This record gives sequence, C-alpha cells and structure tokens, in this order.
Amino acid sequence: MEPEFLLTRRQVLATAASAVAVGALPKIGSTARLENSNPMEPKLVEVPSAIPEKVYTSERVGISRKTHDEHLKLWQGYANKTNEIRKALLEMGVPDPTKANQIYSQMRALKVDYTFAYEGLINHNIYFETLGGEGGPATGKTGELIVAAYGSFENWVADWKATGMAGRGWVYLAYDHAEKRVFNYIGDAQNTFPIWNHTLVLAMDVYEHAYFIDFGTARMKYIEAYLQCIDWDAVNALGERVTVG
Repeated sequence: MEPEFLLTRRQVLATAASAVAVGALPKIGSTARLENSNPMEPKLVEVPSAIPEKVYTSERVGISRKTHDEHLKLWQGYANKTNEIRKALLEMGVPDPTKANQIYSQMRALKVDYTFAYEGLINHNIYFETLGGEGGPATGKTGELIVAAYGSFENWVADWKATGMAGRGWVYLAYDHAEKRVFNYIGDAQNTFPIWNHTLVLAMDVYEHAYFIDFGTARMKYIEAYLQCIDWDAVNALGERVTVG
C-alpha cells in the first residue's frame, strides 16, 4: 500500500512541484455563467498576518527578529499576488485560444507568474512552519527516512549544506511517493526544477533576504544556524504516517 500523508488544509498546498505542488485554479463554474459575465468569486489564499512566535527563538543562533519581520513582507507579497492573479484569471472569462502566444500573451504572463507567486507562498508556509525548534538530529519518521536515504544524519547534513550552497534560492526535503524515500532538491527560484508526485516537508530559503542582515555574504553560517532551529516535530507532522517501503 502506498504511504499517504495526513495534511491540514494549509499543508495540502505543500504537495509536489519543485518538491511542491501547484494547486488547481479555483473552480469557476459553467461556461454559460462566465458568458453571462457573472463569474464566481475566486478562491483566495490567506494572507499571513504575522510570523509564528516560535520562529523568533532563532535569535539564539543569530537569525534576528528583524530578518523575520522583513521576510514577512515578502511572504505577504506572495499571498497578495497569488490572489491578484487568481482574480485576473477569472476576469478573463473563457479564454480565446487564438490570443494565446508563447512569446507574449496575457494567458502566458498570468500563468507563468502564478507559479512564481503561489509556489513562493507554499514554500514560505513550510519555511516558517518548520522553524523555531531545537534542531539537532532529525527525529521520528523523518529521521528514519533520512537515514534510509543518506546512510546517516551527518551525511544528510553534508548534502543539505552543499545543496544550500549550490542553489540560488531554495533547498527542499521532499518525499517521493513512487520511490518511497526522501531527497534534497535544489531550487534556483520557487518555480524552477519542478518534481512531481512528491510531498514537501522541509524548505530552506537561501535567497539573500533570508540571511544578509545577520550574516552578510556568509551563507554557510546562516545554513548552520538554520540547522540548529529546525522544528522536527513540525516536519514530522507534515509527513505523518509516511513509512519506509
């Protein structure tokens, strides 16, 4: 039997694509309704109002409150732009395929930028949800999966650090439902290098805004600090009931 995840509504947003999934567009009703210029209201995502308080405990390892407060503005921006694009797509009504074009068209612009906005929201949801713990070796089922895939937690840490230094924007730990194992994926942006049929359980932002205030250009120091404040209980909650198989 294939392992399954028990996810909350917000966590469902974390499935696949770049080790995250692009969620389906809101249901827009019948073509007739659109032709009557009476579309349904778009389904909007929740705009985060604050950083979870536990995240601020990262100050003990040098990731400051100011960094998180500034980061919140970007997180909110991804949510707001996701909602803006969803509204714009609905306002288009039934699209005219003859006006779509791969060089430039409204359809291309909206759908490409939708992946950047929505996946940016998804990744930040996971980033902040899994920060604010004690770090240390991975626990629970995630710890078992890491050892199964990498041989030891120390090997996983080395790979995570190397991936973090090699990436331009993100590092993901995601569970592959086909191979039933975890893997550290790289993302130059939140919508690059998508991988399907995965569930994202850990996301580390390595864009400069995540560390420059506190560490300057010393990204490795940030990565080492980050590893000391992972909330492994939260990571395990994202992948509850995953089994090695």
